[in-house]
Amino acid sequence: MKNKAFYILGGFSFFLFVALSVCAIVAVNNQDKEYQSLFYRHARVMTPAVPAKASFAGEEVPLDLFYVREAFEREILANTFMHSTSIMMFKRANRWFPVIEPILKKNGIPDDFKFLAVAESNLVNVISPAGAEGYWQFVKPTGQRYGLEINEKIDERYNMEKATQAACDYFKDAYQKFNSWTLVAASYNRGLDGLQKALENQKVTNYYDLYLNDETSRYIFRIMAIREVYNHPVQFGFYLREKDFYPQIPVRLVTIDSSISNLPAFARAMSTNYRILREMNPWIKNYSLPNKSNKSYTFRIPKEGEVSYKTLMKSVPACETFFHDTLKINEIH
Repeated sequence: MKNKAFYILGGFSFFLFVALSVCAIVAVNNQDKEYQSLFYRHARVMTPAVPAKASFAGEEVPLDLFYVREAFEREILANTFMHSTSIMMFKRANRWFPVIEPILKKNGIPDDFKFLAVAESNLVNVISPAGAEGYWQFVKPTGQRYGLEINEKIDERYNMEKATQAACDYFKDAYQKFNSWTLVAASYNRGLDGLQKALENQKVTNYYDLYLNDETSRYIFRIMAIREVYNHPVQFGFYLREKDFYPQIPVRLVTIDSSISNLPAFARAMSTNYRILREMNPWIKNYSLPNKSNKSYTFRIPKEGEVSYKTLMKSVPACETFFHDTLKINEIH
């Protein structure tokens, strides 16, 4: 009898285990179906529109050519759905475009070239595998040729104002050579000699008629796509609020024409610290600044009390372009 009872109990336990397992599987399957249902209802990936007409720096882009249109569309897709990179572009542009724009204007360089800096570095000091550095991605010889000081103590590729001026000087030289802003921008990626050789070998004078390496072939379209997304954020699905942007930091400019043996001590004398001094002046590379030639260096020093994020965010002077439709986001279904 005991053995029979044991078998009955064991059979019941097994049945209960199977039943519970089935219920668990059914529950999981129902959860999966619900999850998939939510995904299908809310995950809507759509193709952004390619503009009917386009230009770069006032020069017409022949979108009627199939390979031109498809190349432009590729870069629009990349910048639309590369969300983190594009959002960081919006944030940083609010801080740096007000610095770049007047320098371009003063030098007679089309405003579109500010987006070339975004294409190069996304407005952050980076180092490329080829050794190009800074906001405008100069390699050392080119940077030095255009007046940037680059040594073990100083690297002015990391100085936004000076690097932007150096880029303008390059653009003006390249325009004298090519008489086309589109070719000027392409040469910034390919190099003056490399682009000139390609034009001569292929016996053409227009960027859009050139067969180039993949990077330079994409370069102009990438700049244009960045500009398109920046100028029409809501159209491409980017809803940003004023508080989402990086603020401009109020600074006082301090010019020094002598050596500084101890930059941390100098920072303290300026009512700040070495960390903030380096953040605001990334062209400094060490703890001292030798200056035997008595060259003038200008330091950006935050105005007193203007390093607090809470203080800075009280008024973010972001461009109105971002906010025309942003507050209507709750009306979208």
